[in-house]
Amino acid sequence: MKIEVTLGIDVGGTNTKFGFVDRTGNCIVQSSMLTLADQKADKYFDRLYSEVDALYATLLNNYILKGVGVGAPNANYYSGTVENPPNLNWGIVEVVKILNNYFKVPTAITNDANASAIGEMLFGAAKGMKDFIVITLGTGLGSGIVADGKLVYGADGFAGELGHTVFDINGRECGCGKKGCLETYASATGIKRTVMELLSKSNEKSLLRDISFNLLESKTICNAALEGDKIAIEAFEFTGKVLGQKLSDAVAVTSPEAIILFGGLALAGDLIIKPTKKSLEKNLFHVFRNKVKLIPSGLPEGESGVLGASALIWNELMHK
Repeated sequence: MKIEVTLGIDVGGTNTKFGFVDRTGNCIVQSSMLTLADQKADKYFDRLYSEVDALYATLLNNYILKGVGVGAPNANYYSGTVENPPNLNWGIVEVVKILNNYFKVPTAITNDANASAIGEMLFGAAKGMKDFIVITLGTGLGSGIVADGKLVYGADGFAGELGHTVFDINGRECGCGKKGCLETYASATGIKRTVMELLSKSNEKSLLRDISFNLLESKTICNAALEGDKIAIEAFEFTGKVLGQKLSDAVAVTSPEAIILFGGLALAGDLIIKPTKKSLEKNLFHVFRNKVKLIPSGLPEGESGVLGASALIWNELMHK
């Protein structure tokens, strides 16, 4: 008897990861290719199908494809489109319609943070939970909100953009055109900006002082903090303070059981979790205090994007 699998596709600005995942969240095989973000979408899908087809051939005849799930920037679950993603030269692309020409199975798409949330619910840290929020701390800040066991999409498919709620109305410029968005403070890019501001205001010796902005990475800041670098530690403290404050607003709206931190910056562990938790508790409306767990992702780091995209379509298939 053939084992049922879904194809999970995680579209990034640099690389696209894809793999085949069974019902239990076991990623049987995965691979990746360059996204080539400057190219138009039509060339991309031809390349993707060729790569996926070659990977599927390695599974011999033991597996059967049941569906395709896609996590992508600016993806709209309702319309099946990707709409003017900031890091891809795609414009508006009918992704589900295109993929249905290649794969004759049910297909669904959502943004990468929403896919991560469903991945956590089916395969990760949110197993058994019906109300939780996933925060992805990457280049920007993404979020997926699950209420009563269902992902919150809103009226237009774009609900849950906590990264573009405002922390400081006169604050840092955001790529979206607004000022002071949360993601300009709480993200890998945000903590880099914080480090540069702290260095400019202080003569404090720091391992980070001779590194230019473009060469600085959040992992470098993490390593410096672990070595006791005061600037790096202060940067994490400030980032956690801002993130916790804004998460307290999200808690007041949805009352989640847990908030799950995911992505590169979340790998800093207690450096980001402790100050975030402290700020969260301080700013919570009293009825929510000491109720909301703040925990790391339960998905394996190297497979998380594929598992999230796969979980999206598994979830659709289970509820049909």
